[in-house]
Amino acid sequence: MSDFVAGFVDAVPMPALVIRSDERIAAANEPARALLGAGIGGRHFLTALRQPQLLDAIENCLRDRAPRATDYLGNDGRQDTTFRVSVRPVDLPTGGGVLVCFEDVTHAHQLVQMRRDFVANVSHELRTPLTALIGFIETLKGPARNDPAGQQRFLNIMEAEAHRMNRLVGDLLSLSRVEAEERVRPTSRLDLAELVLSTIQSLTPMAENNDVRLAHDLPEGQRVVVAADEDQLRQVLTNLIENGIKYSGKGSTVTVRLTAPDYIPRLQGQGVTLVVEDSGAGIDPIHLPRLTERFYRVDSHRSREMGGTGLGLAIVKHIVNRHRGRLRIDSEKEQGTRFTITLPVG
Repeated sequence: MSDFVAGFVDAVPMPALVIRSDERIAAANEPARALLGAGIGGRHFLTALRQPQLLDAIENCLRDRAPRATDYLGNDGRQDTTFRVSVRPVDLPTGGGVLVCFEDVTHAHQLVQMRRDFVANVSHELRTPLTALIGFIETLKGPARNDPAGQQRFLNIMEAEAHRMNRLVGDLLSLSRVEAEERVRPTSRLDLAELVLSTIQSLTPMAENNDVRLAHDLPEGQRVVVAADEDQLRQVLTNLIENGIKYSGKGSTVTVRLTAPDYIPRLQGQGVTLVVEDSGAGIDPIHLPRLTERFYRVDSHRSREMGGTGLGLAIVKHIVNRHRGRLRIDSEKEQGTRFTITLPVG
């Protein structure tokens, strides 16, 4: 009987175990032993499982033979995990028992949490300018009703806050479009060298106003053609160069470099490398792993003052992913910041 039960449980493609009517674990497959411990076979289920809600579900199923479902919380050494546990009565040669199966729903729970965090962040980002606008409108209708100088100052602030909300909504729509298209690889052919030159030209006035020099290093007399969405790659370049202009500081230099096609190990094939780097103050390396998260900012106050929405690098990451490329960020304090994008050719 034990061989039959063990073979049956081993055939289940998820962590699973069988508990006899005497409340001992009759069999557990390899995923269950990896999850709960290698020596759980033959033990009383109370000593192997421990979590009260799961113990109650098993005890009740053994008593009344009615199916139960509950959650089991764990940790795989890297992150917290959540399993949806199904407890079902089974008939064994020795009597009644239960089959306990663990379905890993960690990813689904993480998505739900990400959605909650996203909604909370968007609400917070919109609430701040909306609160300011409401306050200034009340002031204009009341104390500043007959104060032309004050009215002009408040209207300027209101205009800035309205533009900030407009940028946020625009970035949210852009992020949504990029995510919707992320699995569809672009097929149009694009000369990256021309794109770099035209993007730098359009951002030169902004750089001059911020006392920042724009420079480029492109392959001489050679077209660098890749399969790409022109609007999206222009957005990537614009976001990265604008970040360099805004945050590297007066007197700094933002340089865009582009290599000719060559074999790139990270892509395991022919590709090109696009680098945007600045000579500014740099970023503490502790922030680098989270820079492409939505709404993550190294300096929240300064970012908002500069008109940042906290979504620019998240958009960059998704666009690079859509182009089957790789994004790397390197930075050290007082050593500037370098964004390196590798894109496949063809």
